[in-house]
Amino acid sequence: MNKNMLKQAQQLQKQMAKVQDEIETTTVEASSGGGAVKVVVLGKMVVQSIHIEAAAVDPEDVELLEEMVLTAINDGLSKAQELASSKMNALTGGLNLPGF
Repeated sequence: MNKNMLKQAQQLQKQMAKVQDEIETTTVEASSGGGAVKVVVLGKMVVQSIHIEAAAVDPEDVELLEEMVLTAINDGLSKAQELASSKMNALTGGLNLPGF
């Protein structure tokens, strides 16, 4: 590997680290039940918060609330994964690099 290729690899590694930091601190929001349940997910695939409207809490229909929470969380995690993939693909040009 010549010096120019090594330098390019080091630059790419720095850029990838920067993008990973951006991904980890970026949030996405998802909701279900017409906004009755909202979740915020960090790009590092961690649910940061859940908000449930009082009107969505019906003791007679707990299953519906559970479904809305599950749907919102799964949608949020999916959006966070899409965000991470999109940002990394923009940097790597779609190369399949191990660990990223």
